[in-house]
Amino acid sequence: MTERELDELLTIRWPMVMRRVMAESADEWLKGFVRSIAKHGKRPSWRPTSKQEQIMRRLVSELGTAPEPDLVLIED
Repeated sequence: MTERELDELLTIRWPMVMRRVMAESADEWLKGFVRSIAKHGKRPSWRPTSKQEQIMRRLVSELGTAPEPDLVLIED
């Protein structure tokens, strides 16, 4: 993963992945993983391991590009 790819993933796609995982997943390990990546991603010198990169790419592929579910407004 290049610096540019990592920067784009963490800046643009990871917040959406985090929201989806925190709202929709019951998997505590997965919640901890996305929080950990967000925390470590703030350090300029941090690079994901190959295993972390694989999981990150899979999550972005599955969750980061899927459309957001329709919101139900309270007023309805």
